[in-house]
Amino acid sequence: MMWRGGGSTTLASRARRLRPLLAARWLSSSTQSELIRNAASIPPERIRNFCIISHVDHGKSTLADRMIEMSGAIDAGARQVHQMLDSLEVERQRGITIKAQTVSLFYQDAAQGETYLLNLIDTPGHVDFSYEVSRSIAACQGALLLVDATKGVQAQTVANFYLAFEQDLGIVPVVNKVDLGHADIDGTLEQMATAFDIERDEALRISAKTGLGVDALFPAILKRIPPPAACASAPLRLLLFDAWYDDFRGVLCLVEVLDGKLERGMELVSAATGSKYTVQTIELMRPLMPAALPSLGPGHVGCVSLGMKTIHEANVGDTLSQASNPQPALPGFRKPQPMVFAGLFPLDENGFQHLSDSMSRFLLKDGSISVENTHSGTLGRGLRCGFLGMLHMEVVQQRLLEEHDCDVIVTAPTVPLKATMKDGSHRSILSAEDLEQVSGEVKELFEPLVKVTLLSPAVYTGDLIALCESREGVQVEHSYLGSERTLLRYVLPLAEIATEFHDRVKTISSGYASLDYEEAGEQPADVVPLGLKVNGKPVDALTRIVRRNKAVPLGRDMVETLQKEMSRQVYDIVLQAVIGSSVVARETIRALRKNVLAKCYGGDVTRKKKLLEKQKEGKKRRALSVGDVAIPQKALTAVLSPASRK
Repeated sequence: MMWRGGGSTTLASRARRLRPLLAARWLSSSTQSELIRNAASIPPERIRNFCIISHVDHGKSTLADRMIEMSGAIDAGARQVHQMLDSLEVERQRGITIKAQTVSLFYQDAAQGETYLLNLIDTPGHVDFSYEVSRSIAACQGALLLVDATKGVQAQTVANFYLAFEQDLGIVPVVNKVDLGHADIDGTLEQMATAFDIERDEALRISAKTGLGVDALFPAILKRIPPPAACASAPLRLLLFDAWYDDFRGVLCLVEVLDGKLERGMELVSAATGSKYTVQTIELMRPLMPAALPSLGPGHVGCVSLGMKTIHEANVGDTLSQASNPQPALPGFRKPQPMVFAGLFPLDENGFQHLSDSMSRFLLKDGSISVENTHSGTLGRGLRCGFLGMLHMEVVQQRLLEEHDCDVIVTAPTVPLKATMKDGSHRSILSAEDLEQVSGEVKELFEPLVKVTLLSPAVYTGDLIALCESREGVQVEHSYLGSERTLLRYVLPLAEIATEFHDRVKTISSGYASLDYEEAGEQPADVVPLGLKVNGKPVDALTRIVRRNKAVPLGRDMVETLQKEMSRQVYDIVLQAVIGSSVVARETIRALRKNVLAKCYGGDVTRKKKLLEKQKEGKKRRALSVGDVAIPQKALTAVLSPASRK
């Protein structure tokens, strides 16, 4: 296998290069086995819990692979080491991390002769999973801030840095991909100095792909990242920072022991729900397979099985303590709230049961989705789902297809609105149907706002500013990182970025700009339900909530798209975009017309009129007998595609 950036370097030659390093610095397999058996006795001062934070595709998973390989946890060259902490197929295909993972490594400090336990947590990089990033950071005392030397500082790098900085984590700045010919190391260091106030000499220069400079990370981790402030004599407290569903053992939880000592058989209580669980197994997360332990000491990170049946019981960020001495919840805990809602309908009208069964199995593994049954007059029975964001929605759709062979139609996504009713009550509006039902009773509507961070080459700044202002954005910052990169911050309505905004940013900047956002409160919303009628019959699947000032152009786009995709019939088909009883756009698909006058080569004009009137009456009877016009799937898909939501 060829490694990018390494020329003709193969896995075998790289392994030969690493073996002298491993022999000189790392522990043997037998020594590591002994350390695993006695891992619980390692004191907190010889533990380092750290994560890797950066932008998408800057090399987090690759760096984790190299650190695992160079630690001696697996035999270099014995097998291919590639994205070992990315357990989902969709993560490998897209090159992103969706679920936070952890792995425990041993390192011996040559100067002191002490053996250290390094718990590495590989965090998600995409904005949709920012809550998992924040909880993973809460389980750490330090972070490797990884920046790609070919791309420089990008939006999620800035956002994740401030998450770590606010929690007072020790930061180890790292510049990756320095071996590539087009790497701009000096420019990247200048950007890091401007954005993070980091001295150039503090940053380590590495190539995670080839292993260049990676061995220098471990002494830096020991020096710059503090040990966990855990106390063995204090009451037991655990931070639950990740969970997943195992088909054979149920829900498994990743926890950090904040204080006390965790042992098998203990009864724990959840601060979030009050539910009680018994510790069934305790494991140390190793690269190839977990290692069973009898206990976990203070400051340790491990995997526990508590007998939970569904992933909904495991609340990421929850505090677990001994049932006989319950402790209060740690600050910062919240349940992730869906940010985007959409309907999922089967392609086959008889496929709802398969969709329902597939989603039920999927919910065992992903508890962040909200699901309820819904019905569409056009698409039949389906599910209305809430997602963390647009990428999360795409990932769920892809995993349903790949893991459960369930292909679906996804309706236009909407964001949740808060309605204040005339009687003083409050109500959540999750769909256009909800808004239509209460339209006469609403006193005021509020929509969520987000603070968007954009990092881009300076040449694209003007176009990006124009894009944000066209989406009703309010600028809060405009600064430069070095001489060629611009940082923009805008406050925008979430609805304006929940669809194709990311694609527009990438198109405008030729793919060089990056985007991140965070919640920024709410504001009064001026929105309306935009519907579509075909021959006077509403098509509920195509109804959506839009901003009032964009309803007319969007309605025109919808009817024009549908007109292009639908086939002509023997009667006229009238397409209308409507807001309540008002028609804002209209197109007509003209009827196919048989030339009934072809046999008339002349003669009295009254005969021709008689034939045309007869044809007209026949078309009228035909139109009345058809009822709802069948809309082909490709037409629905075209109208619901992001390209049609301008």
